[in-house]
Amino acid sequence: EVQLQASGGGLVQAGGSLRLSCATSGFIFGDYVIAWLRLGPGKGREGVAAIQIRDGTTRYSDSVKGRFTISSDNAERTVYLQMNNLKPEDTAKYYCAADGQMYLATMIDPFSAVYEYDHWGQGTQVTVSS
Repeated sequence: EVQLQASGGGLVQAGGSLRLSCATSGFIFGDYVIAWLRLGPGKGREGVAAIQIRDGTTRYSDSVKGRFTISSDNAERTVYLQMNNLKPEDTAKYYCAADGQMYLATMIDPFSAVYEYDHWGQGTQVTVSS
């Protein structure tokens, strides 16, 4: 059974930091891209970061570039999202998702709002107060 378990959300003041974790099981970790996406109040789905596990290629949305860092611990099958200098507009429920078809190095828009990922986790809430 494929599982993605997101954790680490919480309430933080603007300018603060959080680290999200996505623990995975049930699939060949190295064959997948793991992405972090968010769904904010009144907003559509937004992809923020993704990592190609096999070669470590990363991609970021412009809204988080320079503030968020995605990384993976392959031995633990866990992907992290370090979020620094958080802003109120980062408030959202954050999900991790896995896909076996993406190739980040050449993909024009890895954060397309209509892309259908193979597997999803349950989400973790991040709230940033001003």
